[in-house]
Amino acid sequence: MTPVQRARLLGAGAVLAASALAAAACGSSSDAGAVTPGGAPVSVVTSTNVYGDIARQIGGDKVEVTSFISDPGQDPHSFEAGTRARLAVSKAAVVVENGGGYDDFVGTLMKGSGSKAEVLNAVQVSGKTAPDGEEPNEHVWYDLPSTALLADRLSTALAKADPDDAGTYSANAAAFKTRLKALEGKVAALKAAHSGDGVAITEPVAVYLLEAAGLRNQTPDEFSEAIEEGGDVPPRALQETLALLTGKKVEALVYNSQTSGPQTERLKKAAEDAGVPVVPVTETLPEGRDYITWMDGNIAALQKALS
Repeated sequence: MTPVQRARLLGAGAVLAASALAAAACGSSSDAGAVTPGGAPVSVVTSTNVYGDIARQIGGDKVEVTSFISDPGQDPHSFEAGTRARLAVSKAAVVVENGGGYDDFVGTLMKGSGSKAEVLNAVQVSGKTAPDGEEPNEHVWYDLPSTALLADRLSTALAKADPDDAGTYSANAAAFKTRLKALEGKVAALKAAHSGDGVAITEPVAVYLLEAAGLRNQTPDEFSEAIEEGGDVPPRALQETLALLTGKKVEALVYNSQTSGPQTERLKKAAEDAGVPVVPVTETLPEGRDYITWMDGNIAALQKALS
């Protein structure tokens, strides 16, 4: 994210809206959410297609989902909401945002639409915290247990909007979590075989998955933080990160292919030249994948790289 984008997303209006949104997500208002007329699909709005797919898996044909960010080639941080987005939010019964500063445009939309939707904030649902009052790593969709928690919350929110189909939502959530458990088993096997192996990253997108697999992120914080913030990487941090690859001190480079730039491309080339496997990851669903197959592919790519 560039400084200009961050300023736009975290402007005064967005901050006020985010505060209101946080209260709704924590369930502080008993009036949150709206009951959908009988027979009509429940309208669900999500910030990205990651959460849109999860909502479809829980809701099935009982929901109608609108996802604002679905292009795998788009930087999610640069999204600008327009009239159609405001209209979608105003009609929604359930809204899913990531939170943690990732998609603050949702808060702005909520404030301006008069929406009565129940808002689920994935970071808050996850319970992830960070020391010293800092925001936790917001990429919680790469944490499988957090996704399971969100599935339960979605089931509850959909049942509130559509009580007649509560059993369907509960059963779908249970089936979805069974598939998540299978993925967690694969991550556990990866950890058993490769715990302690070092990796480098361009951004902390998949860090939760890497940590669950017992892998050590050896990238200097100054590098990945600068890339994530869209700032200049300190020369020393760049050289230290390049040395991890040229010296083959790590087993793989986990590369965010959705927000690449000159410095991350330089890392990718250094890895390729040194024969260090590059594992590309994205922030939104690739075309033709659902959440489960996407995460399964990420796990398989890590396994291949480490082997």
